[in-house]
Amino acid sequence: MKTIFDQSTRNELIARINNLDERSPAQWGKMNASQMIRHCALWEEMALGKRKYKWSLLGRIFGRMVLKTVVKNDEPLRKNTPTIPDFIIKDATGQGAADKQRWISLLKEYDQFDNHNFIHPFFGKMTLEQIGYMAYKHTDHHLRQFNG
Repeated sequence: MKTIFDQSTRNELIARINNLDERSPAQWGKMNASQMIRHCALWEEMALGKRKYKWSLLGRIFGRMVLKTVVKNDEPLRKNTPTIPDFIIKDATGQGAADKQRWISLLKEYDQFDNHNFIHPFFGKMTLEQIGYMAYKHTDHHLRQFNG
């Protein structure tokens, strides 16, 4: 399975981000491309330890079980998978190239990942392997959403 901790996988994702057209319509979901780019940057900041969120009650009940099904194989995330409310971007406009570069620079930080006590707000405590798979799947999911 692909992991964000693999340099060639990160390079593939970065190339896809660079080819992303912010005017592309979504294949599913409610976000536009600018909102998706900002959403993904927030996700990376969370995984890298730059933002902290509490583990939700719903996540405490179901999160571990869902995580095991999500990271058990290389199947992409399903369309219209729900997101954490804090990651819903209401502003429909973005900074285009600057937002993409911010996202790319965050992806490059996985080379020196040190947030080993990461607690996802729904899935809870994740292993390094789970973080790598989930970070890749999340980015891939949103790039596919916009034909990236």
